[in-house]
Amino acid sequence: MRHLLPLLILAFFTSGALAQTGDIRGFVYEQETSEPAIYTSVYLKGTTHGVQTNLDGYYSITRVPAGDYVLMVTSVGFDTIKEPITIKAGDILTKKLYLRKSAIQMKEIEISGENEEKKTEVKVSVNKVTPKEIKQLPTVGGEPDLAQYLQVLPGVIFSGDQGGQLYIRGGTPIQNKVLLDGMIIYNPFHSIGLYSVFDADIIRGADVYTGGFNAEYGDRISSVMDITTRDGNKKRIAGRASVNPFTAKFLLEGPLKKEKENQEGSSSFIITSRNSYLDKTSKSLYSYVDTAGLPFAFNDLYGKISLNSSSGSKVNFFGFNFTDRVNYKEIADLDWKSFGLGTNFVLVPSGSSVLIDGNFAYSNYRINLDERDEQSRFSEISGFNTSLNFSYFIKKDELRYGLEIVGFRTDFQFSNAYSKSIGQTENTTQLAGYFKYKKIAGKLIAEPGIRINYYSSLSELTAEPRLGLKFNATDKLRFKAAGGYYSQNLLSGTSDRDVVNLFYGFLSGSDNIPETFDGEDVTSRLQKAQHAIAGFELDLPFHLNLNVEGYFKNFSQLQNLNRDKVYDDNSENSEKPDYLKKDFIIESGTARGIDFLLKYDYRGLYLWATYSLGYVKRYDGVRTYWPSFDRRHNLNLVGSYTFGKDKAWMTSVRWNFGSPFPFTQSQGYYEQLNLNNGLGTDILQQNGQIAIYYAGINEGRLSYFHRLDVSVQRTFKLAKNTKLEVQASATNLYDRNNIFYFDRLSGTKVYQLPILPSLGAALSF
Repeated sequence: MRHLLPLLILAFFTSGALAQTGDIRGFVYEQETSEPAIYTSVYLKGTTHGVQTNLDGYYSITRVPAGDYVLMVTSVGFDTIKEPITIKAGDILTKKLYLRKSAIQMKEIEISGENEEKKTEVKVSVNKVTPKEIKQLPTVGGEPDLAQYLQVLPGVIFSGDQGGQLYIRGGTPIQNKVLLDGMIIYNPFHSIGLYSVFDADIIRGADVYTGGFNAEYGDRISSVMDITTRDGNKKRIAGRASVNPFTAKFLLEGPLKKEKENQEGSSSFIITSRNSYLDKTSKSLYSYVDTAGLPFAFNDLYGKISLNSSSGSKVNFFGFNFTDRVNYKEIADLDWKSFGLGTNFVLVPSGSSVLIDGNFAYSNYRINLDERDEQSRFSEISGFNTSLNFSYFIKKDELRYGLEIVGFRTDFQFSNAYSKSIGQTENTTQLAGYFKYKKIAGKLIAEPGIRINYYSSLSELTAEPRLGLKFNATDKLRFKAAGGYYSQNLLSGTSDRDVVNLFYGFLSGSDNIPETFDGEDVTSRLQKAQHAIAGFELDLPFHLNLNVEGYFKNFSQLQNLNRDKVYDDNSENSEKPDYLKKDFIIESGTARGIDFLLKYDYRGLYLWATYSLGYVKRYDGVRTYWPSFDRRHNLNLVGSYTFGKDKAWMTSVRWNFGSPFPFTQSQGYYEQLNLNNGLGTDILQQNGQIAIYYAGINEGRLSYFHRLDVSVQRTFKLAKNTKLEVQASATNLYDRNNIFYFDRLSGTKVYQLPILPSLGAALSF
């Protein structure tokens, strides 16, 4: 009932106004494929009534005075739609519209829905990613990939090509929520950091929230990545096949029932398979790196079926299977598998202005790591997530509320350097409800929200208020701010103190934690954080856009794996301090910094420059230290230029510079004996192992990181729907030695990827 209360109040105050007005809503599609036309401007000519389409191509213009209008739809690269309509009082008019590719290249006038969105959306710490932007980066290895694009976003720190993970404004990978069509993905990146599990050719769009996200997202305390895939071509069979020294891929899509304008429904499919064989080709092509070859291998499979009604309502069924294998020579063997099945839907009820969407999904992730020193780790997480959401559009305002249920089972086993085992198997269920409202009042946009979470395994209830604000000072200058409270139950199977994180495991919040932290009683097992973000957007002359954001994240309670455990937590060791016997320790921390983004996109020239200054600290109750991903300075420069007849040539370049990561130095060595027999151990009849005296946690710094990637692509049009793309690229063009791993005992250094040239081809039909 509490979800109906705001609607009843709203209906009471607006019933009179609605009697004299009507609504128009519907979907905009690309005529060639019937894929949704995302972020497209839809407005009534000569009025202030207008909106942008969302990732489903949906638009809703409400409370329009009754009368005759011309409905306009504009998007760069497409012909403008002009359709006369009549809106009657109290009616809801539904229009399905199709954009046709423009035969005339616009040279001086460009109409962009992005400019309108800047003035009507809070859009704090959110990066909207489209396939076009992903493909403007150098195609490392011959294929564009979301993982490569995420690395150039402001506030994002990438830990390296091998075993690398993304750290977003001070948050660890476990604190980043990744959704694929509404399904939770527990590990979105392969061990070779050039690739995610997402094929760039199936991505419709992605929203990356680096902080301050509102109430519809929860159960993570740092960031959210929400990825939506395409439905597949509804007009004809199409596909893409590509090959290069790194991977081979095949994509096929098409209609099960063809869509025709003004006819009932349609259905379509899309399936993609990608296989890597760098571990094989590298033995001959890149033998200078390692005669045994590069140790990375992975396979990705994704499929989706979409059923669409004539009104625009639809339901999707999808599934995936991702695998990853890597053998780090004399260091570790790692493999992981992930699979899942799910469905999501969008409903447009007739006679109602509400938009309903939801999903149900099940996924599983299992990882094993066997390390050279006989330590081993194992983790598995499996579970479901389901949601139901309601959206109401009142002029340019929007009301959204919903429910979410998440249930999962975790199984984790770990053996530390002291041969002490840490393990946990647990089932948990989480229930959440949220409410948010976007209000536009003149130049001010306010988006308050609240999320209520109940963690059943912890018997904890949290209320998390959120708020986003934007003030349109002028047409060119906009100030913005956002913040809120956040919590999560999941923990990582990796310590934040590790220099190299090959293992990415999951645990539920543990009760094997110290009873006190920094003199205070520990009353919650949740991890908690508070965000505060403020900045401005400025549209500069010459098609330049500047975005500046300062942020502060207070990680008020964290749980971290206790790598210093030497005693079992039992009655015999009751007098031992908690930090030597508990499986996990309590920590707190902060992340603060400022991000700059300067962007230029005009007439085929795309320039992108980001600079991030950040400080990340952790406090374990005894000492303050820098975590291993604390990079003070991070700079990315990206350029892309499309030129030649029919824009057949494209060249791209990216240079990344990063200041050194922290690491724990070795202070000395000693012989470690096996004393399992206590006082009866005969130390004269055994040989111990070499052990290390460590210096203070992360008191040292590694070397600076920088790398240059380039690519050139030539497109050959073979037929109306057939083209061949040939790409040449080079990773780490000037062969910089960037440190990856240092063997403390042998003194051996292992570096990130050296220069890796490649040549690839892709055939689209």
